[in-house]
Amino acid sequence: MIGGRSLQRLVSRHATPVILSLALLVAVLLLIGFTSPLIVRVGTGALISVVLVVGLFIFVGNSGILSFGHLGFATVSAYATAWLTMRPAMKKMLLPGLPEIILSAQWPSFLATLASGLLAALVALVSGIFIMRLSGVAASIATLAFLAIINTVYANSDPITGGVGSLAGIPTGLGIWAVLGWAVFAILAAHIHATSAAGLALKSCREDPVAAEACGIRGFRVRLLAYVLSGFVCGIAGNLQARYLGVISPDSFYFGATLLALAMLIVGGMASLTGAVVGVLAISVAMEFLIRLEGSVELFGLTFSIPAGTANFLIAAAMCVVLVKRPQGLVGDREITLPAFLLGKLDRDIHDSKNNVGTTTVENTL
Repeated sequence: MIGGRSLQRLVSRHATPVILSLALLVAVLLLIGFTSPLIVRVGTGALISVVLVVGLFIFVGNSGILSFGHLGFATVSAYATAWLTMRPAMKKMLLPGLPEIILSAQWPSFLATLASGLLAALVALVSGIFIMRLSGVAASIATLAFLAIINTVYANSDPITGGVGSLAGIPTGLGIWAVLGWAVFAILAAHIHATSAAGLALKSCREDPVAAEACGIRGFRVRLLAYVLSGFVCGIAGNLQARYLGVISPDSFYFGATLLALAMLIVGGMASLTGAVVGVLAISVAMEFLIRLEGSVELFGLTFSIPAGTANFLIAAAMCVVLVKRPQGLVGDREITLPAFLLGKLDRDIHDSKNNVGTTTVENTL
């Protein structure tokens, strides 16, 4: 019975990433099988948002520190993707300030994704050494300053970034299956970190910093680890976004994108991995539906005209309602897991199996 209960707890503890991954897989299969290529492309964009928001959750959800700077890691990764994957002739024309070794290089997509993510993690490590010594509001303001610094540097480095204008020519062709794979990776990475010793220590710092410090937990170290891992996952999202659109600019990852990512996380549930995924899907579906309603809408034989920008207004209003009615988000701090009756059935099956084995052993002995 003890072994059965241990397995039951193990299944219950690690069911969340499996269920979320299977749910995304089913959604992708439905999109491919029953919708148009345009909707599939919209679904691809939503999966990229899943990677970004889950990356944000790794730090924000476990530390309780609201970060405004994680889109800076996406910026670093997106431009690194351009440097590594664009055709050399185009780079020499648009980005003449790059070193010759980068100008002549054109990496495969997978290697470019890893390299750009690691560069984002390195930037997170360097900046986090200073920022993660702070906590609370001071740390949030520091991350906002970091985002402004990244945007200013990239917007004014014309020879290597193209400046404030859009940088085109990034190879596209990103498929929804590749993005699904990275979304599953992000979910697994977030779950493994959250259930690890470092993740649990970070949560204890979030709940009671004084007690955690008294127990010997170094808040700086566990915050820095989560910050670097979060920067890597957000860097992966920046790479995918660059390959998804084929064109980037510093403003693509600035305040607008930052507020949208935070809104998805907060609406779903900032302290829950399930909430991060649910928030992305809920806001993505709502925005796509409302955007399609903009313009002329025919209802009961009458044609109505919805002004442009109505979608953003309604989404903002809906977020205000959610935050007023459910301050902890749609999911709160709960995680999706197997229903209780399935876990109970698993426990009974294990118990019956052990009894059968014991009975068979006794009969054979006799």
